[in-house]
Amino acid sequence: MASDLDATDRRILGVLQKDGRITNADLSERVNLSPSACHRRVQLLEEAGYIDGYVALLNTRRMGKPTTVFVEITLQSQAEDLLDAFEREVAKVPDILECHLMAGTADYLIKIMAEDTEDFARIHRQHLSRLPGVRQMQSSFALRTVVKTTALAV
Repeated sequence: MASDLDATDRRILGVLQKDGRITNADLSERVNLSPSACHRRVQLLEEAGYIDGYVALLNTRRMGKPTTVFVEITLQSQAEDLLDAFEREVAKVPDILECHLMAGTADYLIKIMAEDTEDFARIHRQHLSRLPGVRQMQSSFALRTVVKTTALAV
């Protein structure tokens, strides 16, 4: 639990969230620990599951996928087998970055990055329209991103 973290663990996590490639020497300096103590703490945080992994965050514009689309999906029913089938199939769609089971009017909220509206139309035609049990879909295109971070408040 987050309550088990002390101030030093929180500082380590805060720095690593913003720079996952920082060297242990630089990290230990930033959080005022010896390199060996810092390394030991990072290992313990990894083992305890506070750190899921390390990734490179790609620039969506440079990768040719600047268009953010949010798709609200409502299923025909809430039957467990239909939810399972939908989730199995949606996980296979390479263009989907996130899929969340929701409370509210829609059952699922999906985030997709596309090249443009034509590319989204392709994704819709080839993948989204074939998902099992879909009763309704509503797509919204983001005009611009106001806040975007992967860093949790620690």
